[in-house]
Amino acid sequence: MNGQAGRGANRAFLERRNALWSRLRSLTPDGDGVPGPDFEATLTELSTLTGWDRARILAGLGLPVSP
Repeated sequence: MNGQAGRGANRAFLERRNALWSRLRSLTPDGDGVPGPDFEATLTELSTLTGWDRARILAGLGLPVSP
């Protein structure tokens, strides 16, 4: 793989990661504080992409870790 292809893959990863973080920030838990299915799906996708666990992602959002 040449350097150009590596940079393209890295850029695609960063763009996807940033888009997922942005989406999570825009999705707010409902009135009782329980995240909705879109939030959960996005969190799972970000976790799979980055290798971070749920607690780490929630901490990154400034949210408490739910049981």
